[in-house]
Amino acid sequence: MKTISLKLPDPLHAKLERLAKSRKQTKSDVVREALEHMLNREVRAPQGSFLEAAQRWIGCAEGPGDLSTNPKYMEGFGK
Repeated sequence: MKTISLKLPDPLHAKLERLAKSRKQTKSDVVREALEHMLNREVRAPQGSFLEAAQRWIGCAEGPGDLSTNPKYMEGFGK
């Protein structure tokens, strides 16, 4: 098992000590458990393309189908 050290502000250290005593665990056990919990629920990027992720939103709004192919929508652009 590897050893690390860290600096805690006094209020956080006091909370850690109280929790460890109330659970009858060492501070190291409490910190390991908290780290494990946090790292296991870390949000991961969904797999797949943006198109797949946005599929349910495609076509949900009204408007012209494709602004890029109709010159009427580009009249006066950049002037």
